[in-house]
Amino acid sequence: MTDPIDARHALACNIARDAGAAALAFFEAREALVIEAKATPQDVVSHADREVEALVRARIAADFPDDGIIGEEDAPKAGSSGFTWVIDPIDGTMPFLSGLPHWCVAIALVEGDRTVAAATFAPVLGHLFEARRGAGFRRDGTPHRVSDTLELTGAMTAIGASHRTPAPEVAGILLRLMEAGGVFYRNGSGALMLAEVACGGLAGYFEPHMNAWDCLGGLLMVDEAGGCIEAIAMDAMLSQGGRVLAAAPRVFAPLARICPVQ
Repeated sequence: MTDPIDARHALACNIARDAGAAALAFFEAREALVIEAKATPQDVVSHADREVEALVRARIAADFPDDGIIGEEDAPKAGSSGFTWVIDPIDGTMPFLSGLPHWCVAIALVEGDRTVAAATFAPVLGHLFEARRGAGFRRDGTPHRVSDTLELTGAMTAIGASHRTPAPEVAGILLRLMEAGGVFYRNGSGALMLAEVACGGLAGYFEPHMNAWDCLGGLLMVDEAGGCIEAIAMDAMLSQGGRVLAAAPRVFAPLARICPVQ
């Protein structure tokens, strides 16, 4: 009998690739997209986001109709199976609309209070990042681990921000990071930056507030790659989002001191 998590993990990887192909077609014709602001002018959505999320939801419903679904662009769907899919059809909408490659399709699978599988596909870069709890993290099928020698100094640390975080708070974090000898990095996609922490390219990632669809998959990837993540309350994260901190083992403590709980 097929393991229920393995079956959903495999589906997540397939859907991420197919949804990424659909999103890439919109990306290549992005001049024709109608763009709308959501909460602020910095928080935007296009027809592409909605169409790709509809594709992901339809694929999940076809194979696992009793699973719940939480997505960025549409209303939550309750489930009865104990599994909930958490999806961002295009994480990094601003880079997407700007013609930059740093955007992705992000899919996570939650069972109870834990993320158990994840797939993040970056179509322009051609990378599939995926993890299954207890089975490690892979990029394009190759296992990766975070570095156990990487330090805060001499490495790049990603800091995320949005309209939900006051600008002075973010500025203070950047100041403290640079004063500690760190290098600031940001590309516009929290899901991708978390995946790069898992790959060992980034020392760590912090954002004062993220939505569940932007971070749950990436947090599992960092955890499965041997990194350190700050504990989250799953119910609160799913309903209202929360703080995210993930890093290589020797970076986690100094980064946490730079980014104290407000």
